[in-house]
Amino acid sequence: MRKLILSMILGSAFLVSCGPKSTAVTGPKYTSSEQLAQGKTVFENSCNRCHKLPNPEKHDDLGWIKTLSRMAPKAKLNTEQHQMVYDYLISVNKK
Repeated sequence: MRKLILSMILGSAFLVSCGPKSTAVTGPKYTSSEQLAQGKTVFENSCNRCHKLPNPEKHDDLGWIKTLSRMAPKAKLNTEQHQMVYDYLISVNKK
């Protein structure tokens, strides 16, 4: 019984460690026009691979934090790319 419980715990830990790592964005960081342009490029090139690009006005700032926290690992964005995409989206968002 102990071996079964131990193997279940180790198996669960292994599966969790192999999952995508979410990079957290808490608010705007990059504001230069060059960084925002890079965010736009990453957004267009990474997100468009799997689906139609969403309108930046689809979400408010908090909504984009939630959406990008889910999608950035799938798009294999690093922390800096994740932040640049977020900053680009909120810079063009009218909400």
